[in-house]
Amino acid sequence: MRVVMFGYQTWGHRTLQALLESEHEVVLVVTHPKSDHAYEKIWSDSVADLAEQHGVPVLLRNRPDDEELMMRLKEADPDLIVANNWRTWIPPEIFNLPRHGTLNVHDSLLPKYAGFSPIIWALIAGESEVGVTAHMMDDELDAGDIVLQRAVPVGPADTATDLFHRTVDLIGPIVQESLALIASGEAKFTPQDRTKASFFHKRSLEDSAIDWTWPAEDLERFVRAQSDPYPNAFTYYKGERIRVLKASVSKGVYGGTPGRVFIPEGDGVVIVAGADARRGRSHGLVIERVRTEDGKDLPARELFRKMGGYLTDRP
Repeated sequence: MRVVMFGYQTWGHRTLQALLESEHEVVLVVTHPKSDHAYEKIWSDSVADLAEQHGVPVLLRNRPDDEELMMRLKEADPDLIVANNWRTWIPPEIFNLPRHGTLNVHDSLLPKYAGFSPIIWALIAGESEVGVTAHMMDDELDAGDIVLQRAVPVGPADTATDLFHRTVDLIGPIVQESLALIASGEAKFTPQDRTKASFFHKRSLEDSAIDWTWPAEDLERFVRAQSDPYPNAFTYYKGERIRVLKASVSKGVYGGTPGRVFIPEGDGVVIVAGADARRGRSHGLVIERVRTEDGKDLPARELFRKMGGYLTDRP
């Protein structure tokens, strides 16, 4: 088949690599220009560079909405478009253009976690597994019929970084297998159960702020979900923003006001957490390692030398 690829960052890079290694011909690549957005500067393997290394024509676009792009797509005469991590809506005149339509590859187990940063949101929510879905594109974002889906389990200590590496390794096999099924006419297109669908927005700085009224179990996952190189979970202590790098749920049950710097435990310091903490029914979050505003990493006990005071979501 003649294939056009829309994609960006490492997800798009892995997709293009799989296409280049397949029996199909990649006739055009469309990718975004480099971005300064915090979440787009990481996992930023260049799709454009890979395409150029293999002599594949490249178009740089922020949005797929100009006449030149449509002309180039029609000239390419694709049998299939494959998209992965394209950051804006692709209109019907493009996704319906190829003979076999457009296959989108999304790093969640659709219909749940459509949209942006699905691994981070899924880990925050406490999902037991994450994965990758290859589905046909239609008028609704991430909602088309599923061709293939693969899952990996989420372990009790897994970070978003761990899960990224595990799921990104699924991209190559799922792309090649999906194309083989489509080319042979053997693909089974399974409609998504839209009653189970959820859609998440692009993450920003505010989404990393710790809310101390959350239960400690949720906050511990919140910290793991924002592991390096992602923007870390953060809080404010004496007016300074403090990034929390490592944390655990306390063994003891502590009462009081959420956010209180309370007592040493194990390798860290307990922060009172949970909306029900005033009743003395909540575990706290043990902060074990932090990063200060000047970029210095240190054990939490070196920062919280004296007990007392509060961590807040504002300076």
